[in-house]
Amino acid sequence: MTAMPSYRRIAVLDIGKTNAKVVMLDAQSGAEIATVRTTNTVLKTSPYPHYDIERLWDFVLEALKGFAETPGFDAISITAHGASAVLLAADGGLALPVLDYEHAYPDAVQETYERLRPPFSETFSPRLSGGLNVGAQIHYQKSQFPDDFASVRAILTYPQYWAFRLTGVAANEATSLGCHTDLWNPTTGTYSSLVDTLGIRPLMAPIRSAFDALGPVLPRIAAEVGVDSSVPVYCGIHDSNASLLPHLVENEAPFAVVSTGTWVICFAVGGDLEHLDPKRDALANVDAYGRAVPSSRFMGGREFEILAGEIGQVLPDAIEEALEIVSDKGIMLLPNVVEGSGPFPGKAMRWIGDASASPAERLAAASLYLALMTEACLGLIGAKGAIFVEGPFALNRAYLSALSALTGSDVIALPGSTGTSQGAALLTGIRPAAATASQPIRAELRGLQDYRQAWHAALASG
Repeated sequence: MTAMPSYRRIAVLDIGKTNAKVVMLDAQSGAEIATVRTTNTVLKTSPYPHYDIERLWDFVLEALKGFAETPGFDAISITAHGASAVLLAADGGLALPVLDYEHAYPDAVQETYERLRPPFSETFSPRLSGGLNVGAQIHYQKSQFPDDFASVRAILTYPQYWAFRLTGVAANEATSLGCHTDLWNPTTGTYSSLVDTLGIRPLMAPIRSAFDALGPVLPRIAAEVGVDSSVPVYCGIHDSNASLLPHLVENEAPFAVVSTGTWVICFAVGGDLEHLDPKRDALANVDAYGRAVPSSRFMGGREFEILAGEIGQVLPDAIEEALEIVSDKGIMLLPNVVEGSGPFPGKAMRWIGDASASPAERLAAASLYLALMTEACLGLIGAKGAIFVEGPFALNRAYLSALSALTGSDVIALPGSTGTSQGAALLTGIRPAAATASQPIRAELRGLQDYRQAWHAALASG
C-alpha cells in the first residue's frame, strides 16, 4: 500500500458487538485523534432479538457531524463484528431486523440446518451456537419468516451494510464472508455450495475488495453531516481481520496475533489448514488479501467481564502479585464461563480451591484461566513465533506474564484501544501507526507448569 497524502484525517465506523464507536485518525501518523462511543443495544422485541440499527445510524451521523466541524475528515472506512448479515428490501430498508447472533433457534430449525450445511473440509467453518454461522441465520429467517423473506432483494455482510447506508452501493466482502459463515470456501475464494442450497445466490450483493472505495457519501448525507460530497467511503472489513491487517503489513510470518474484545481471536499467520479441529472452535478466517488464516477463539472478553463484575475491582499490581500464590494454592477456574464456543466445548464453569481466596487471588486465577485458554487456542492452530496481544487484555499484566510463561514465547502487548480502527483506516492506503508496542515479555512463573498439568487433569476428569 502506498501513502495517500491527499488524505489528512480518516473517520472510521467501528461497530463492535458490545460497543460502537466512531474514531478520527491522522492519516500521516495513523494515530487516533478523537473517539466517540455508545453501547450496541439488542432489542428483545418481535420478531426476534435484533440490533437497534436506527439508533446506531443516528449515533454515526451525529459523530460524523461533530468530526466534520472540528477538525474535519476526508475519507471514511468501516469495520464491524462478524456473524451478521443484513437483508435489504427493494427500497433499501430492512426486509427483516438484523438478527442478534446469540439468539438460539428452535431445535427443529437447527436440526434441519445441520443437514443443509456443507462439510468443514469445504468451508473450514465449524458448527457454532445460535447464529454464529450466518448461514444458520439466513436459514432461520427464510424458513420461519417466509413472507418477509420473500421481500429480500439483497443480502449484505455487516460492515458493507454501513457502507451502503453512506453510499447507496451494495457490496459483500471476503473477510466477513470468510468469518465462519458457512457461505464461503476459503481455498477457492468463492461462495460455498450452501449459497445455492439456500437459493440465495441471486440475492448476494457483488463481492468487492475491502480496499475498494465504493463511492462518495450520498449528497443528502454529505449535506446533513456537513462534508464535501466527494468524501470517499471504503468497503470495510470484519473487525478481527482489521486488527490483523497492520501486523500483515509490518511483520514477517510466522507469528501469532491475539485480538481481544468480546471475543479472544487467535490467528496463526504463516500456518496451514491441515490440522484444524472444528469441534474445538478452530477454523479458517480470511484476511484482507483473501488468504485463509488458521484461527481459533473463545469468548474471553465477555467471560472476564462477567468474572470481574462478580469479584469486584482490584488493583492490577495486586492481581499480578497474586499469580504465584494462586499457583501454589492450586486455585483454579475451569471452562467455560460462557458456554457454546471455545477449545473445550461442553464443559461448565467450575472453581477449585477458591473457598477462602481473596478477590485479588480470584482475579489472578481468572487471568491464569484466560492465559490457559489462549494457549490452548494457539496450540490448536499450530501458532509459531512471537505473540502480539492487542485490545483490553494487552493491559492485563497478569495475563501477559502467564501467557508468556505457558508458551515460552515473546509476548508483545499493544496497549491502547483495539487495533480494529487503525486496521480499517489502512484500507484507505495510509501507513500503519508508529509502533507503540511495549518491550517483549518473556516471563517465568514458579510452579506454573505443574499448575498447568493439574488444570488440564481437572478438566479431563470433569
